[in-house]
Amino acid sequence: MTKIDDLRLLFPRAEDIPLAYRLAQPIHQKCYLVDGELKAWAGPSQKVYSPIHLRDDSGELAALEIGSYPLCGVPEAEDALMAAFRAYDNGRGAWPTATVAERISCMEDFTRKMIAVRREVTNLLMWEIGKGRVDSEKEFDRTVEYIRATIDALKAQDNENSRFLVVEGTIGQIRRTPLGVVLCMGPYNYPLNETFATLIPALIMGNTVILKPPKFGLLLFQPLLEAFRTSFPKGVVNTVYGKGAEVIPLMLESGKVNALTLIGSSKVADHLKKLHPKVNRLRAILGLDAKNAAIVLPDADIDLAVKECLLGSLSFNGQRCTALKFLMVHRSIADEFLRRFVDGLNKLTVGMPWVEGVNITPLPEPHKATQMQSLVDDAISKGARVMNPDGATKCASLFTPAAIYPVMDGMRLFREEQFGPLVPIMPFDDIETALNYVITSEHGQQVSIFSSNPAQIGELVDPLVNQVSRVNINCQCQRGPDVFPFTGRKDSAEGTLSVTDALRSFSIRSMISAKATDASKLLIEDIIQNHRSKFINTGFVF
Repeated sequence: MTKIDDLRLLFPRAEDIPLAYRLAQPIHQKCYLVDGELKAWAGPSQKVYSPIHLRDDSGELAALEIGSYPLCGVPEAEDALMAAFRAYDNGRGAWPTATVAERISCMEDFTRKMIAVRREVTNLLMWEIGKGRVDSEKEFDRTVEYIRATIDALKAQDNENSRFLVVEGTIGQIRRTPLGVVLCMGPYNYPLNETFATLIPALIMGNTVILKPPKFGLLLFQPLLEAFRTSFPKGVVNTVYGKGAEVIPLMLESGKVNALTLIGSSKVADHLKKLHPKVNRLRAILGLDAKNAAIVLPDADIDLAVKECLLGSLSFNGQRCTALKFLMVHRSIADEFLRRFVDGLNKLTVGMPWVEGVNITPLPEPHKATQMQSLVDDAISKGARVMNPDGATKCASLFTPAAIYPVMDGMRLFREEQFGPLVPIMPFDDIETALNYVITSEHGQQVSIFSSNPAQIGELVDPLVNQVSRVNINCQCQRGPDVFPFTGRKDSAEGTLSVTDALRSFSIRSMISAKATDASKLLIEDIIQNHRSKFINTGFVF
């Protein structure tokens, strides 16, 4: 049998799928949420196929249709936009003028309803994007924890802002207020968590939202539509489906969108921002491309470096913006590093998402395996090799991870973000070579340093923190914990996300002020005591 045959046998026959993880039936979504209603859709639909192919008795593979979603157009996008616009009502709507306690109550209600559909959502994560069962469950649970942490952070922020300041004869109270209508677009690799990392803080700060789910990982939002509908006032959450190139321009060109949040490509972000007629009025919160590098120095703990680089490069098939996408290893230890790295690669489990301990699963993008192969072919044609014998083998949506060495300037893998299970490795002799790679990169999200030398680490950190937003010492690049700022330099991000930073990103500081006269004090005291304003208050949110 060939290596391709071995991969083919990893795809299941229908009867081989464990009962607990089977889809009871395809999910044909026939509605979308606009203005507090689940509107019926009778128009054209887009079929959704799983990256998990089914194998018949003859060994042939076939893509499995798992559902469909409304292929909406410009009229539906306009309806969603206007619903969000009316709900915000130039800042006079029920949601932007609600108290923090009222908005938190709605969010807590949504969270309870979300938890009730955990199994359905995590199962769809597996079937739609091929994410392993354990990672799918982690993504859901981490998202719930993120919501709870956001609620706690908002309470702390609002309680801090409840006090008045008296400075140079002026009384002031400063609070954070919403921006307006937010267009929210998430990525397919973390369709729930990354989408909610922007959607939740945007909502809880009083903005109204238009949600455009990612192309892959879209059906998993269907179980949440009723929770959105019943937990928030009408028009506060609206969904848009269809081709982004058709439905997004209308909304941005209208000038009615106040904030754009996108986790995706920098080229797409640049194009979308230019569509807005008044760019200076558009707040952009963007998580974009990354080509995070690891620098492995001669005195590194090789076992630790190999372990972290394996996890950092290949968790969820390397389909993470925070993945290590380029390894630079000092030539003096390159051979030993490669030997141990390949040993680790050979121990990874390739298979279906429900397989216990699986590491590499089917790729959700239909042509991703072919794209990975083209990157490998380019590198081989220019002098690199696939270092692990079973690496870079493809069958349908499966692609076995591969260590490519030595990768050099001029190869596509040197600069191109692979976003898949390929690990380009480059030897270096001079630390300046490694530094220059980071400095000349178009991306500036994170970097990892592996060394046991405090002086060397200290010397590297100082220039690197001016090139990337996070330097990881003897560990892989990562987003969490969520209380830490998550951003990037250059073309990797705009705005900052974390539990607290996201609340700031989707709001602006507003204040009231008055002269510190007896008349002003009496006036403000009357407003507070008689609850005449939701902004001017000294209440404490428990």
